[in-house]
Amino acid sequence: MRFVWPSLAFLVGLVPLIAPLAPVPHPLLTIATAAWIAVLVWLAPRKPEWALLLTAPLFAVNNLWAQAATVFVVFTAARRVPRLGRLWALLGLATVLQSAFSLLQESYRSMPLWEAVAGAAISAVFFVLFPAVSGMLLGRRKPMVRLLQERNDYLERARALTAASARSEERAHIAGEMHDMLGHRLSLISIHAGALELATARKAPQLHEQAELIRTTSSLAMAELREILGVLRTNPEPESLDEDTGTRTDIESLVAGLVAAGITVTLDWTGDDLHGADPRTRRAVHRVVREALTNVHKHAPEARTRVQVAVQGGRARIQVLNGPSATAPGKGTRRGLIGLEERVGLLGGSFSAGPPAEGGFRVAADVPLHPAAQAQSAAEVAEVPPPLAAEVLTVPRVLGGGCLGLLALLPIAGALIVLLLFALLNPTLMNAPYFDSLRVGVTTEQEVMDQFGVGQLGVDGCSRFRTSHNAELYYKLCFRNGRLASKEQERP
Repeated sequence: MRFVWPSLAFLVGLVPLIAPLAPVPHPLLTIATAAWIAVLVWLAPRKPEWALLLTAPLFAVNNLWAQAATVFVVFTAARRVPRLGRLWALLGLATVLQSAFSLLQESYRSMPLWEAVAGAAISAVFFVLFPAVSGMLLGRRKPMVRLLQERNDYLERARALTAASARSEERAHIAGEMHDMLGHRLSLISIHAGALELATARKAPQLHEQAELIRTTSSLAMAELREILGVLRTNPEPESLDEDTGTRTDIESLVAGLVAAGITVTLDWTGDDLHGADPRTRRAVHRVVREALTNVHKHAPEARTRVQVAVQGGRARIQVLNGPSATAPGKGTRRGLIGLEERVGLLGGSFSAGPPAEGGFRVAADVPLHPAAQAQSAAEVAEVPPPLAAEVLTVPRVLGGGCLGLLALLPIAGALIVLLLFALLNPTLMNAPYFDSLRVGVTTEQEVMDQFGVGQLGVDGCSRFRTSHNAELYYKLCFRNGRLASKEQERP
């Protein structure tokens, strides 16, 4: 489609060669204007400002078909000029230039000034204003529709996140209530059932089996309750937390495991141990060191690695730094690092991961020993932006959808088709004796039309008839009130 429309525009510009509509310019000039409009159609999507201004010279040549094709050039250019102020300035300049070039035509020079100005104004409305406004609105509708689709996708995702957050909160609330109420009651039942079982074994052996059944049933109910709570809890921890998780002993075991795998790792621990720290902090320390060492094992097994843990000022600072590796590092998904960043962020700490200036890779985290309790476990959903106003989308869809374009296209196309039919169907060749026999003020317009049709109608209201003996000579007949007002010979 890159050269289809320019080719069609070129063929349209050549129509006057086979069906002249008015005083026809020289054939070479007609071919030149056809090539000119073809170049403008090709140039409009690429250089819309220049294409819009370069339509003006076409109005100095009486090639109505090439002038009609400028509607598509203006329409395409207006769609691609982003700034409204610049577009209207270009349209005003193009209108002035088109009017100035139109006055170079002989038919306009022979008109009174007010008729020439009125003709230029009407031409500007149909050839510039309507197609430009239509193209401008269509050009601005496309990004607005794209923005609406993006906003709609955003709102759908926000709604899904909000619903998921509400479900998570409700499940956590239900799990808490079940743990606090049912768990406590079942624990009491299990304790009393155990005591009852011991008592019946000594004092009422016939009830011993029933007491044992109550105790086992209550224990089973407690186990099932823990199962249900594990399902209902939000973000369950995959690993268990014991008394050594995140402590110096735990970190030393992680380092020893990597050393046993043949990787050079050293541990530098300063400050107190983490036995008295919050369980969430100890778990975060364990996860940061474990994830960093796992990445070293996968991506840089030959690099020297140093693990540093500093506990001071109520905070734990962790850093795992490995040097450059001789082997090319593999491409990971970074999901583990993203999860660590979320975990540390929820505790009110900071996290960073990336290559330092000296090469290698560095993972660092800073977490408080006793973080504040989180009021909401699920991530906050960002505020939903306000939707687009309805009229912003409706006006371009209705007006820019082609209504103004049709106002320009239909009258121009209709007039050209009518003139083309006249040019193709009417016998316009007039011989010299008949022309000499015509008398001004006596010969009627109907008499001429009966024999030769309307001829080639010009913008001055006069008819041109080709001569039968000279292809470059025309007979110009002007009628007033149904009678011949003037006659003359002219050349294109």
